[in-house]
Amino acid sequence: MLLTTSSLYAMAILAILPNARAALNGPCAIANGTPGVCVTTSSCGSSGGVPTPGFCPRDPTNVQCCTKPVCGTSGGTCKDVNACESGNTVTGLCPGPASFKCCLPKSGTLPPKPSQPPKPTTSGSCGASSVNSGTVSMVKNFEGFVPKVYNDPIGLPTVGYGHLCKQPKCAEVPFPIPLTEAHATNLLRSDMRSAEECVSSAIADSISLNENQYGALVSWAFNVGCGNVRSSGLIRRLNAGEDPNAVAREELPKWRKAGGKPSNGLILRRGKEVAFFQVPSSVVAHPPSCPTRRRR
Repeated sequence: MLLTTSSLYAMAILAILPNARAALNGPCAIANGTPGVCVTTSSCGSSGGVPTPGFCPRDPTNVQCCTKPVCGTSGGTCKDVNACESGNTVTGLCPGPASFKCCLPKSGTLPPKPSQPPKPTTSGSCGASSVNSGTVSMVKNFEGFVPKVYNDPIGLPTVGYGHLCKQPKCAEVPFPIPLTEAHATNLLRSDMRSAEECVSSAIADSISLNENQYGALVSWAFNVGCGNVRSSGLIRRLNAGEDPNAVAREELPKWRKAGGKPSNGLILRRGKEVAFFQVPSSVVAHPPSCPTRRRR
């Protein structure tokens, strides 16, 4: 079996964890080998990471292994710079110390999906901001957790927090099934990335949104799909410079129908998204902070 640098790095970490205390900001890896860093859960969540307990032995309970399996727009993964096979790293996208960066794939390609050839990368953007932990918690409550593959109300095979299977028995999921809640959260974070990119690209960079306003819109996009987002009056009004709070309060509740009829579940979801949108925050999530981002 051919072992990559990343694989050897993860194996080395797993081998020493039972015998040594993982210092704050020290390396760690969760059960599937995804590399992480031992940081406080609050620091992990604020940087878009997912904390997993049990992999920073004998540290305080609020210090957990923070992983961020998706970073940047080119299919990057947060890992130690010494374990980055391409040597192409980006700062500011990962939790923990300066040595834990977003490792991008080799120039010109994205990591191939199963049965698909590599795709060319895009340039000129640092990518959408990751949603905060409050947004993830809200979406988790909406979707509900099911560890095994099941058929959703319209018969689509689903697992975890609303992950729609792309292959038989969800073979594309990189975690063992039944899923743990920690693995399901990692999967949800990965699934939400397309909604983050959708919202970020649809809203003009001249429009400033805080982390809760942005998170509410990502939750909405995750539910209704990017095509509906891009053609919506909500996006049109935001980009026209109208007051974001008024726009969200008036436009989000319109997305309450399923099968052409109002849905109590969607009415409740839109109401919670509006309430979350209104929560004040000084943290700006859109436009993302990146000196090379192309302005519109």
